[in-house]
Amino acid sequence: MPRFGGVVVLLAGLVGGCALFTTSFPAEDAPAKISSPAEGYRLEPGNQVRVTVFGQENLSGTFALDAAGSIALPLVGTVPASGVTTTVLANRVETALRKNAYMQDPRVAVEVQTFRPFYVLGEVRQAGEFPYVTGMTVLSAIARAGGYDYRAIEGEVELVRQGDDGQKEYRAVERTPILPGDIIKVHQRRF
Repeated sequence: MPRFGGVVVLLAGLVGGCALFTTSFPAEDAPAKISSPAEGYRLEPGNQVRVTVFGQENLSGTFALDAAGSIALPLVGTVPASGVTTTVLANRVETALRKNAYMQDPRVAVEVQTFRPFYVLGEVRQAGEFPYVTGMTVLSAIARAGGYDYRAIEGEVELVRQGDDGQKEYRAVERTPILPGDIIKVHQRRF
């Protein structure tokens, strides 16, 4: 009879100990819908943008933001681009073209060609940094990282997203859309 009591105590200890190892996800769910990743996207060094000056093929092209966060355009020179949206950058290019009397009424469009990468960490086969492609979800991001590791909690992850108020953590599922710069953390299951 004492053996039976010892087994019960041992099992109770194991079950109680399991509670110490449970993974806690953030309470707030990640947004299920997002607008276009380019909408509101703030440029940073390393991004590439396509600048189109309508009617001026020789002034149009794809330009990379340099380490200082500027782009170098023909005739105009360098234009600060880091930390602003594509709309603001288009206005800056138009102003520079008007200011230097190159054009009276320039019309400029700017679109992002390469976004900042996203990151997958934790229980995946190849954690790391990956190039962002429009329309990605948590599942496609995990697939880019080689899929789940055998220790992973599948189907639910922690998503860290940079916002205007700093980084925010969310609970996300595989169909949750991701944005450039997101960090996906795949947690380890305990049993």
